[in-house]
Amino acid sequence: MAEPSRTSRERTMPAYYLRHLADEIRGMGVDVARWLELSRLTEKQLSDPALAIPHATFHKLFLDAAAMAREPALGLFVGERLAGSTHGIVGYATLNSGTLREAVELLERYMPLRMPLLAVSHQVRRREVRVRVSEVCPLGELQRMLLETAVLSIKNLLDSSSMGVCRVQRVTFPFAPPKYANIARQIFNCDVRYGDSWAGFVLPASVIDIPLRLADPAAFQEAARICQQELDKLTANDTTAARVRRLLLEKQTGFPSLQVTARHFHVTPRTLHRRLLEEGTSFRDLLEEVRQTLAVEHLRAGRFTIEEIAYTLGYSDTANFRRAFKRWESVSPADYRARQRSLPAAS
Repeated sequence: MAEPSRTSRERTMPAYYLRHLADEIRGMGVDVARWLELSRLTEKQLSDPALAIPHATFHKLFLDAAAMAREPALGLFVGERLAGSTHGIVGYATLNSGTLREAVELLERYMPLRMPLLAVSHQVRRREVRVRVSEVCPLGELQRMLLETAVLSIKNLLDSSSMGVCRVQRVTFPFAPPKYANIARQIFNCDVRYGDSWAGFVLPASVIDIPLRLADPAAFQEAARICQQELDKLTANDTTAARVRRLLLEKQTGFPSLQVTARHFHVTPRTLHRRLLEEGTSFRDLLEEVRQTLAVEHLRAGRFTIEEIAYTLGYSDTANFRRAFKRWESVSPADYRARQRSLPAAS
């Protein structure tokens, strides 16, 4: 089994999604107590609303569940279970949004409260709106299942808030079609495309600002206020370096400059530079660290060529990427990939 990256190991996942996972695999005949025992957990611990699971443990639990249930489409079945209420105050705020644009913008800002390993973003084009679900840090073997769970759950949440206005046109995923692709199309109830460069779904731009029937401005404002309070608590103890690292990972297909990053945090570039120095690092060091993390994950995944990885990480010259990678890992990207392919497959 591929290990989660160092950046992902720093994160924790709330246990409430695992409770839904437990309910799903129990219905498939899995001994839930035995499943939890493999990660040194109990059902009593899982019922604790304050329980936070380290990412490495979450990673193992999800993969163990899929193996024990013998269901490769498990991520989709768990996603079906995650109705609006399962997303707590974020789901409540979304269901009371005035428009789909307001709902998507709320998810963009507050999804870290519920799914800290993923980020939501959207792009409005002339005729369509792309709602993207991206990895905040590389998820390794967990990528497919977690993206399926999240994309389906968010689509269903927007479906519920819009009362049929949503009309998702298509869903996309950045991996090869699984054997259960036809089942996925039935569950999503729309076209599902694989092998794309991003995960998420497409809405017609004509529906993004239509007033929603379930809108409750007062309830929305109160819920959004609580979301902001919770987000402030979540980030209060973050170091500046941790915040910069998270931003770089969220923007991994186009890294912001020092100047743009400083603007995100409402400080001057000089102030941001000084704060990072006080923490023993620099913007350049953090960018190098993130590039190294992503380069290793891309090479392990094997979806992109070395030239494509270099471009994705912002290198205009592949030779510069090769030199940087050899400095990081003491081997060339090609040798690293060959070494990974020679390793025995995980059972």
